[in-house]
Amino acid sequence: MKRVHFFRFFVLFFLSVSIFSCQKEEEEYIDETNDETITANSPLTGMLLRTSQNPGTYDDIIDGNSCASVVLPVTVIANGQQVTINSPEDVTIIKDIFNLFPNDTDTLEIIFPITLKLFDYTQVTVNSQSELDALAASCGTNNTEIGCLDFVYPISFFTYNADQQQTGSVSVNSDLELFAFLQNLTPDDFISLDFPISVILENGSTIEVNSNQELQTLIVDCVANTNDDPIDISQFEEDLTTGPWYIAYFFDDYDETDNYAGYEFAFALDGTAQAVKSGVNIPGTWALLTDFKFDLFFGTSAPLDELDEDWEILEATSEIIKLKHISGDGSTDYLTFGRNPNTGGNNTELNLFIENLITGSWFVNLLEENGTDHTANFNAYEFTFLRNGSAVAVSSNNTINGFWTAQTDSGNLDFIINFETGTNGNFAELNDDWDVLEATQTIIRLSDVSGGGGGTDLLTFGREPNGGGGGGPDPQELRDILEDGTWYVDKFLDDGRDETADFYGFDFNFYNNQTVYASNGTVYVYGIWIVTVTGQELNFEFDMDSPINGADDQNYKALQYSPTSVTFITRDSQGNIEDTLIFKKN
Repeated sequence: MKRVHFFRFFVLFFLSVSIFSCQKEEEEYIDETNDETITANSPLTGMLLRTSQNPGTYDDIIDGNSCASVVLPVTVIANGQQVTINSPEDVTIIKDIFNLFPNDTDTLEIIFPITLKLFDYTQVTVNSQSELDALAASCGTNNTEIGCLDFVYPISFFTYNADQQQTGSVSVNSDLELFAFLQNLTPDDFISLDFPISVILENGSTIEVNSNQELQTLIVDCVANTNDDPIDISQFEEDLTTGPWYIAYFFDDYDETDNYAGYEFAFALDGTAQAVKSGVNIPGTWALLTDFKFDLFFGTSAPLDELDEDWEILEATSEIIKLKHISGDGSTDYLTFGRNPNTGGNNTELNLFIENLITGSWFVNLLEENGTDHTANFNAYEFTFLRNGSAVAVSSNNTINGFWTAQTDSGNLDFIINFETGTNGNFAELNDDWDVLEATQTIIRLSDVSGGGGGTDLLTFGREPNGGGGGGPDPQELRDILEDGTWYVDKFLDDGRDETADFYGFDFNFYNNQTVYASNGTVYVYGIWIVTVTGQELNFEFDMDSPINGADDQNYKALQYSPTSVTFITRDSQGNIEDTLIFKKN
C-alpha cells in the first residue's frame, strides 16, 4: 500500500506541474503535501551524507584531519620511535607511546608520501607536512563526519526524476553506496526513504525509525549529545566542589609529595578554595580556563606556592584529578589530587634514585632480551640523564636524544626510558617501562617482562664502560689523571644551588706535591689537595684561598672519573647527594 500511495503522490505531482509552470509554486506544492520527500538540498540529505561519509576522526592523531583518513599502511616516527600502522587498531600504538613517557613533548613525524582518502571516498597523494596541514585547514564543520550512529543495511529509497519523468527504487548496502547515491542526486531528483529503517546508536542499542522527522531529530540529538571535549566541565566542577581532596602526588624535579602531608583541600563553586593543616586555614582560588586548564593560586608561602600554576588536566573523575605543567626550563611538573589523606613518608627511595641518576654519566653494562645478550650494541655510548627529564647518549660519531621519568607505582619503583631510534634502531631495545631491582650511586639494575613471549629482559647501567675493569678503587689512578693537564669546574651544585659561575674563567693545575694552583689570568689562587681510599670509595679533599673557596673544605667521594672528566659528590646522613663538583679537562 505504501508503494501505491507513493506513486499516487507522483501522479498528483505531474498534474501540478502541468497546471503550475512556476518552479517556486512547484516546490511549495511538494513541501506542503509530502514531508517524506527530500532533495539534494534538503537538511536531512546533508545529515545522511555526513553520517555515511568516509570516517576520518579515528586517525586524527596522525593526519589532524577529521575530514579524511590515511590509507594504510603508513610509517610514522612517534617520539623518536619508528612505527608502521597496518590497521585502524594499530593507531593505539601511537597513543600508547605518547602516554608511556609523560616527561616528553609528544612529536609525530610522517614518512611521506602518503595517500589520504577524503570524506567523499576519493583519494589524494600528499607529499609533505605542509600539504597535509593545508588539507586539514580546509576541513569545515559541514564536512566532518557524524559518527555517533550507524544504519542497518540494506536501506531502500523510492525515486523520481522530474526531468525524465521516471520513477523507481534504489537499495543501498553500505555507507559507501549510500554516500555515492546521495552525492549524485541532481536538482531534478526527488527521493523518499522506505520506512521503517533501523539505526544503531553509540551505546550499541538499535531503534526503529518511521519518518523523516524522527530520523532528523535522532541525528540532531545525537550530534548535540556528543562531547569531544577532554573533560565534562559540569561534571568536573561537581566532583571538584564535593568533599575534601588531598595531594596524592606532587613532582617538581623530585617527588615532593611529603611536603603536603596533613593538608586538606576544599574547592567551592564561587572559585574560592582553602587548604587546612593543623587548624590553620590558607585561602586560595581556582578557575577552569577556556583551554581546559585548571588554574590554582594559594599565595606565595611555601609549600603551597608551588601549586600556583595553570595545570593541564590529564584525568578527572570523582576520585582522582591528575594534572601536569610544563615549566619554563622545559621540565614537567605533576600534581594529583585524591580522596585519601596524605600521611607522608613515601618519596625517599624515589628521590635518592633520581639524585644518583642525574649525577655523573652512565654506561650500559648489560642488556639481555629473552636470554640474548645485546650489550655490545651500546658499548660506544655514554648516557647522561638530566634533571628536567631529558636524556642524551653520546658516541664518537652520534648523539641520540631522549626522555626519562621515574615514579612509584603500587609501592614499586619504575624507570621509564624513551630514546629516538631514527639514527640507531638498537635504542628501541631500551625504550620501556622498567622495574628497578637495585639502585645505588654506582649501579642501576632493571628488569621488564616482555609482552610477546613473556620472557624477562634485563638492563644494567654502571659507571664504567662495558662493566669496567673490575677490582677495587685505585687512588694513584685518580691522582695521575688530575695531575695530567689543566682543568676547569664544569659544574658546582651546593645543596642543589648552581654556583658554577663562581669558577668561570679559572683553570686548575694539580701538582704531585699535593698543591693546586688556579688562575683566570688576573687572579691567582693557591691551595692543597689529597686523594685517599676508604674501603671501596675514593676520597677527595682540597682547600683553596679566596675568592674560589666556596667548594673546598668538603669530604668528597669520587663518584666517577675518566682521563677527561672527574665527578665528586658529598652525601648527607640519609645518603642523599648534597654537593656535586665536576672537573673537566681543557
